[in-house]
Amino acid sequence: MNNWENLDRFIPNRSAMDFSYAHCMLTEGMKIKQNPTEEVTSPSRELFRKRLAEALNMNRTRILEFKNKPPPPVELIPKYILSPPPRSSKPMRYIPQKSEKTLEALGIIDDFSLNLLDWGSSNVLSIALEDTVYLWNADDSSTSELVTVEEEDGPITSVSWAPDGRRLAIGLNNSHVQLWDCFDTKLLRTLRGAHESRVSSLAWNNHILTTGGLDGRIVNNDVRVRSHIVGTYSGHQQGVCGLKWSASGRQLASGGNDNLIHIWDRSMASSNSTTRWLHRLDEHKDAVKALAWCPFRENMLASGGGAGDQCIRFWNTNTGACLNSVSTGSQVCALLWNKNERELLSSHGLTRNQLTLWKYPSMVKMAELNGHTSRVLFMTQSPDGCMVATAAGDQELRFWKVFGTLASKAKTEPFANFNRIR
Repeated sequence: MNNWENLDRFIPNRSAMDFSYAHCMLTEGMKIKQNPTEEVTSPSRELFRKRLAEALNMNRTRILEFKNKPPPPVELIPKYILSPPPRSSKPMRYIPQKSEKTLEALGIIDDFSLNLLDWGSSNVLSIALEDTVYLWNADDSSTSELVTVEEEDGPITSVSWAPDGRRLAIGLNNSHVQLWDCFDTKLLRTLRGAHESRVSSLAWNNHILTTGGLDGRIVNNDVRVRSHIVGTYSGHQQGVCGLKWSASGRQLASGGNDNLIHIWDRSMASSNSTTRWLHRLDEHKDAVKALAWCPFRENMLASGGGAGDQCIRFWNTNTGACLNSVSTGSQVCALLWNKNERELLSSHGLTRNQLTLWKYPSMVKMAELNGHTSRVLFMTQSPDGCMVATAAGDQELRFWKVFGTLASKAKTEPFANFNRIR
């Protein structure tokens, strides 16, 4: 009896059995044996799948299929951060290693404090040789003598073109300044009373001619009026050998034999009282003659120190902060910015007497130009910014195409008909 009571445990539950599937297996058994990989599905199971899909409102056969292409992945980290940017396709500019032309400049004074060379906006270069000023026209290679001063008034200690390219200021050893009309070869006036000794530096700011002397004084002269002294700056204890106005005409930089640079504000100048400097920069350890305002960054000044310093420094003239300092290994006599590229050219004296072209702001040397055999005291730039003229104690005047050539300007050789100044 007990065995019959437990017999129901071995009877399968009919409700859990798929009779349709079983019937399909019995009737389709031969097909399965012939093709074992073929899937066999009972009609009831297929009907169940169909109703389930209808109830869930989906097509189960396309559940993993995109209707449209997937969007492109978002680049979270740009490729140029993970790898260096491609090199610029701009070819490197060719820098000639030799001067284009060399002229004799017999009689040029070998004095670090003087400023005897300038190139005007009319494309005429002026150079002072002892008591005489000579002019060269770079357009037609013509040469002329402008003036020879009296022996007791000379020698000539500085020259500077006015912005109009017609008037030339000449500083003399006797403390006077002459103003000449170079088109008509005519003396316009003589400025007296500003200094007590030689006038070694000159700088124009429109109609204002600023003069710096061996006496340490800096004077603003209005060349339009009879009483020409309209402002004075006092701060240098020794001779002023460098003067440069900023492009805006609001700030004046002065360098002296006392190793100092002063930054002056034009609006603070007064003829009745001593004007105090805006900034006093004292980091150079020797005389400062080389000064150059940056053409692409307002209120930045480059300066160079003498043989005991040999450094080029960069200044923020609004704050007086020194932005950078580079040792050159030689006396720095003059500085020029390239008007077309971010480059700085320096001329040097002891001990190498070379020109050095620097890439700004890295201050990597791009080229060193040799040719002068004495310190390169004087350097000036053509109006188009392409040609540079240098004069040195070796009595030579050299022309360099260190800043390149304008594509729109015809290739000409300046002063082709001359090989000496006098």
